[in-house]
Amino acid sequence: MTASTQETDARSVEAALDALWETIYDPQSRAIVEDLGIARDWRILELGAGAGSMAYWFAERADRGSVLAVDTDISKLDASRSPGLTVRQLDVTEADFEPGSFDLIFARAFFEHLARPEDVLRRAVEWLAPGGHLVVEDFYFLPSEHCATDVGRSLVGAYLKGWEAAGADMHWGRRLPATLARAGLSSVDLRVTPLGPGQHAVDNELMRLRMKLQGAGLVENGLVSAEDLAAFVANLDDPAARDVTTLLFSASGRRAADSDRPARQAG
Repeated sequence: MTASTQETDARSVEAALDALWETIYDPQSRAIVEDLGIARDWRILELGAGAGSMAYWFAERADRGSVLAVDTDISKLDASRSPGLTVRQLDVTEADFEPGSFDLIFARAFFEHLARPEDVLRRAVEWLAPGGHLVVEDFYFLPSEHCATDVGRSLVGAYLKGWEAAGADMHWGRRLPATLARAGLSSVDLRVTPLGPGQHAVDNELMRLRMKLQGAGLVENGLVSAEDLAAFVANLDDPAARDVTTLLFSASGRRAADSDRPARQAG
């Protein structure tokens, strides 16, 4: 296989991964926002917009408002999808917006990759308009030594080491509810979704593609053996290998509206 063919194949697998990711996670993300009562005139900011599925959906729902989708890599984002959509290449750790600029700020699988997520989240709260909402979804990996199978322990352990080497905190999601409350948000809500081999047929397919794209790197870096990688993929549909390896923490909170504040007593 030539280098060009390998690159084309990798892009094809990555596109399939993006599509499966959206199939698995978009329905719940949309349901959370729907429950908040999204309005057509909302000003929305998405942090780490990725391939853009949520940004495009926001632009459809807030067709009289505006949507700003930001990411450090915007190669997969298409601003022409909606007149109300703006795409901006941005490192949020260095960015700033005017206080009260947005009615909704949304981030999925974003804060877990930041060196100081609490600091950025506190700044994001300041960017919310009074009565605005912050929705954050991040993952929490359960201890790999508790996996249901030997190959699961090997593979999940290797995967965690890979994320840690890249600077990600795959335990951050657990701190979300407390962090939102400490940042001054009210009405903090939480949903927890179990993920892992056997939990969802589409999730299994996502894992297969992810291992096709990333597995060779884990083997080359000595994090997992080729035999364990092959066994993990082969066992994904085996009921005896069913496991919960990850929890998705989906948290939302609301900034106090002016009407929530008690009226000042006349002196």
